[in-house]
Amino acid sequence: MTINRRDLLGYGAAAIGAATLGLPKAAKAADELTIAYNVNLPSWDPTTGPSAVNPTIQGLYQSVFDQIIGQKPDLSFTPGLLTEWGWNDDRTKVTMTVRDGVKWHDGSPFTAEDVVWSLQRAGDEKTGNPIQFVWKNVNNFKIDGNKITGDVVQFDPVYFKWMSFLTGYILPKAYYEKVGAEGFEKAPIGTGPYMVDKFERNAFLRLKANPHYWGTKPAFENVTIKFVTDAASRVAEIESGSSQVTLEIPYEEYDRLIKKDGLAGSIKNVSDIGMIFFNDIEAMLDKNVRQAAVMAVDKELLVKRLLRGYGQPIATLETPEYTAFDPSIKVEHNPEKAKELLAASGYSTKKPVKFTIQTTKGFKPKDYEMIQAIVGMWRKVGIEANIEVYEIAKHYELRAADKLAPAAFYNWGNSIGDPTTSTGFAMYGPSPHSVWDSQDLIDMINPLWGEKDEAKRIAGWKAVDKYIAEQAYVLPLMQYAQPIVHSKKVNVVQHVSGALLPALMTPAA
Repeated sequence: MTINRRDLLGYGAAAIGAATLGLPKAAKAADELTIAYNVNLPSWDPTTGPSAVNPTIQGLYQSVFDQIIGQKPDLSFTPGLLTEWGWNDDRTKVTMTVRDGVKWHDGSPFTAEDVVWSLQRAGDEKTGNPIQFVWKNVNNFKIDGNKITGDVVQFDPVYFKWMSFLTGYILPKAYYEKVGAEGFEKAPIGTGPYMVDKFERNAFLRLKANPHYWGTKPAFENVTIKFVTDAASRVAEIESGSSQVTLEIPYEEYDRLIKKDGLAGSIKNVSDIGMIFFNDIEAMLDKNVRQAAVMAVDKELLVKRLLRGYGQPIATLETPEYTAFDPSIKVEHNPEKAKELLAASGYSTKKPVKFTIQTTKGFKPKDYEMIQAIVGMWRKVGIEANIEVYEIAKHYELRAADKLAPAAFYNWGNSIGDPTTSTGFAMYGPSPHSVWDSQDLIDMINPLWGEKDEAKRIAGWKAVDKYIAEQAYVLPLMQYAQPIVHSKKVNVVQHVSGALLPALMTPAA
């Protein structure tokens, strides 16, 4: 028998990995599901530390913990642990109704006290919640049965939207205070559709259906999630049958795998976008350089050639699913105009403007190759960019310190679709997530943070997006499509947030 490299990869990932981890080589029962996941899970507290704001692991958190306010696969909001929520007329108070009949995984009752304790903890800067600046805006909570009221310290129009986003989870007050942070890491409990059965860090997570779950009971009783960070190994997992579902594989492998007997696929535009930050340093202080850098990039070609047609070019930091998306904002691809702009600043192909662009390599499909292609497009108009590769953790570090290179590639996620969490955080100078600090943009954005008139707020953000496009303060590239490959024996419902949720999966008829 001849064994080729792909067979060996499959054997290594499936058989050897399963043996060393004590996992089944393939799911043997109709109520068992195995998933090859693309990231590890560093922490079980979904409200503190870097893990809490990592969009790629929210699907793991949402399997064990319910979000405060639910979110459907199309990103629309739905009752979760709260059944009702809202503001009073003058936006000085919030009201919330807590769902009755919910139990924690240990069988104890979920109460309004858990909600208030969790919100107060999230708003306390000492606890390390990275979204504390949102949660601190409401305090002085009062409980009356399953009703909660709170006083607004500073109006934040997206306060409730965050309850479906990063750190928007409730933890068990009595249990957490009993076992402490360390104990919670060892034995986490939530109210979600699945309970933690076994967890081996950097290896796998085994979940068991929650018998007390208040919502729709999961179709699969047992779920094993393998942490397989290498894309080629995830391909081997699904191809060998060791795993029944995987995600975020190269698009060419997606196209190949879905043609194989027994496999199917789902690929949908999600709320993630690819973008290039411009830092207001060096050459990027020249508007002609920025505009030329934007006009020289053929986004349609990038999507067609590198991403095999999956994804959608964008002109702003808003996708069609976002509330401030404005299809009238256009940015032309015009290499000849780019040359004219650069010439006006004294640059040409013989005398190019020079700067560094930073990028990840392998974090997203074709990220490095995309930057290589963009650098080639720039070279043709008079821009010479040096590529510097770094890990995504380094990007976060440099961005928080406002020390990114003049250009830096990044993948931005915004599953609540609000402009504050796309354009706002990415482009507002004082934000730790932004590196563009010009006062003109700060002055435009400032009034929008607390705008109480929703129509006026969204119109204001659209105006900001248009101004940013005109000034070329950032280079939006495309909205990503997320590839998922699965056994034909499993039905997968894709979530536009990008979260892969086993609770939405069912055995095929």
